[in-house]
Amino acid sequence: MPSSPVHARAVLLAGPSGSGKSHLAAHLGWPVLRLDDFYRDDDDPLLPRDATGLADWDAPDSWDTAAAVAAVVELARTGRVEAPTYSLSESRRTGCHAVVLGDAPAFIAEGLFADRLVEECRAAGVLVDAIVLSPNALVTFARRFVRDVAEARKPVPVLARRGLRLLREQPDVVRRCARAGMRVVGPKRARAELEALEAPAAVQAAL
Repeated sequence: MPSSPVHARAVLLAGPSGSGKSHLAAHLGWPVLRLDDFYRDDDDPLLPRDATGLADWDAPDSWDTAAAVAAVVELARTGRVEAPTYSLSESRRTGCHAVVLGDAPAFIAEGLFADRLVEECRAAGVLVDAIVLSPNALVTFARRFVRDVAEARKPVPVLARRGLRLLREQPDVVRRCARAGMRVVGPKRARAELEALEAPAAVQAAL
C-alpha cells in the first residue's frame, strides 16, 4: 500500500532547557509542535523519578517518544494533528489542541529530547533539518531559572538544584544531540538559517 503524501517537512529543534527553542520557534512564525507536551503523566508507571520522588523531566524516558514521532509524521503527511497540552506544574496532560499547517512549507517540532526523533523522522521522509542550539551556559541557566520560577513549575529550591545540575550537564546535552545527527548551531545563526528556508523552493532544495 503506498505511503501517504508528505504535506510539509519537519525541522527538529533541540537544545538544553532554557536555550531559546520556544523563543526561536515563536519568532519564525511557523506552525510549532511542542514536543514537551509529550511528557508522560505523573501516574504513568514508565515516568522516571528523581531522588525526591518527583517527575524527572530531564530523563529521556519522561517523554512518550513513540507518540511524539507519530504526531510529527501525521502532521507532515496530513497537515493537521491533535496534540496534547501538558502542564509541568501538574505533571499531567490537561487537554489537547490542534496544530494546523495551512500552506506553510515547513514546521518546527521543538523540545529537549527532539534528538530522539531524528532517525525515525528521517526514515519516514519528513525531516528537512535537525538543529541543536548551543548558547552560553550561564545565560541559559539564568533564563531557565527566571522562566521556571515565573511559571511556578516546581518549588524554588527544586528549581535551583535542577538549574545548577543542568548548568553542569549542558555540554553533554549538546554532544548527545550531535551524536544523533543534529547540527550544532548558535541561536542567532539558527534563526538566520531557518528564515532562509521559508520559501517552498528552499525547503525542497534542503531535502
